[in-house]
Amino acid sequence: MTSTLSSSVASLGATPEPSLTPVSLRVRQRLQEAGVSFLANDNIAEHLAEGELEQLEIEVAGKVRELLRSLVIDIDNDHNTEETAERVARMYLHEVFKGRYHHQPKIASFPNVKKLDEIYTVGPISVRSACSHHLVPILGNCWIGIKPGERVIGLSKFSRVADWVFSRPHIQEEAVMILADEIERLCEPQGLAILVKAQHYCMKWRGVKEPQTSMVNSVVRGDFRHDPSLKAEFFELVKQQESLLTT
Repeated sequence: MTSTLSSSVASLGATPEPSLTPVSLRVRQRLQEAGVSFLANDNIAEHLAEGELEQLEIEVAGKVRELLRSLVIDIDNDHNTEETAERVARMYLHEVFKGRYHHQPKIASFPNVKKLDEIYTVGPISVRSACSHHLVPILGNCWIGIKPGERVIGLSKFSRVADWVFSRPHIQEEAVMILADEIERLCEPQGLAILVKAQHYCMKWRGVKEPQTSMVNSVVRGDFRHDPSLKAEFFELVKQQESLLTT
């Protein structure tokens, strides 16, 4: 899902564009001309010119301010919402949706010198996202199982990549697939398994209002898909790690 920057798009960073055109429109036109997807869970960092993220923050704050006014909130006199628009803009662009607008954290990989081929799991990793249908939180845990290939990455890097991928508007099924794609690209494992268990506030907070309902989904690739015993071992290890949380 992460797009690469073409030379023609890169050159736009040094080309002045009409200041009266909203930055979101300039970026959108650039993406459309390049044939680049900019769905809710895509990353567009490679297509933002220098300074445009800061301009987006100003534009988004203005839009949020108008939203609050449309909700008949007196933001001019209400001390509690006086700077809410600016806080929401910063939150969206630099925190909860940072996976759309910021580059992937730098992840170094290393040769698998000892030719390790036993599986290992990392988890639970806390994941935080937002439902792309209502923009309310998705909160849960993620487990990642690896059968190493030619290269390996540090354990903490799985958390960094997961945080970057999930920090976008998502549906959980697609988030797990995007995370799997990124991990495969980073370390090319012989086998990969990911399990995510999360609660969705679009069900807890609104709609059916089921506070205990959670969603569980997984993806298995490579040796985990082809070898049932490896797949079973992964889920057993996850079960063991989960049991430690309750002891």
